[in-house]
Amino acid sequence: MFLWEDTVHGGASWSLHLRRGNTLKIEDMEGGANVAALIYNADYPIERYNMPDTLKAQHIAHLTAGFVIYSDMGRVLASITQDSCGWHDPLAGFNNAAAVTSKYGEANYQDHRNAWHQNSHDNLLQEVAKYGLGLRDLGPSINFFSKVQVSEDGGMHFVPGNSKAGDSVELRAEMNLLIVLDTGQHPLDPHLAYAPKPVKITVSKSTPAAEGDPCRRSRPENARGFINTERYFA
Repeated sequence: MFLWEDTVHGGASWSLHLRRGNTLKIEDMEGGANVAALIYNADYPIERYNMPDTLKAQHIAHLTAGFVIYSDMGRVLASITQDSCGWHDPLAGFNNAAAVTSKYGEANYQDHRNAWHQNSHDNLLQEVAKYGLGLRDLGPSINFFSKVQVSEDGGMHFVPGNSKAGDSVELRAEMNLLIVLDTGQHPLDPHLAYAPKPVKITVSKSTPAAEGDPCRRSRPENARGFINTERYFA
């Protein structure tokens, strides 16, 4: 059941409480979007997305449908139930003021108003402050819609054109979540113009994972992660 929708403009931050049993859909409106996401347990924010556990437990280096997002306490925060894009980067993190200025030049608000050059680090920091969180709470992000491949020598390579207009990804909340989003450009994006893209977000009702759920069954560790999560709410 549809609940509500909104638009996050390019270069902006946004946040929401997503309750267990609801689904967040993020849609790339124009193609080429990047959405840096931080995810916390809304009831106990010291528990949050853990990148190493998410990857090693599922033997992966990217995220797509059928995979889950783990917390640092071994619980499943969210499941990726639908994905038309096919690859989302969990490795490269987000940009900061120095990187944005170096790549795109200086453009402050006083001179450029809404076209000024924002950066994800400062945006995310301002957004988490609304919930009493601070600098130490800025951990690794998931970069939805971006693809980064790692070569045998350890080099990280951004793949342009990974996401097309209309591509979307859906996150089903397995816990009560605080999700913080920023639509700044990916730090490895080679495009030299400051041109962050907007995304549409939609929240709808869903249900927690049943016994035969594909995300639950995709990896043996996921079944244990869901058990840990269900015990938390028992």
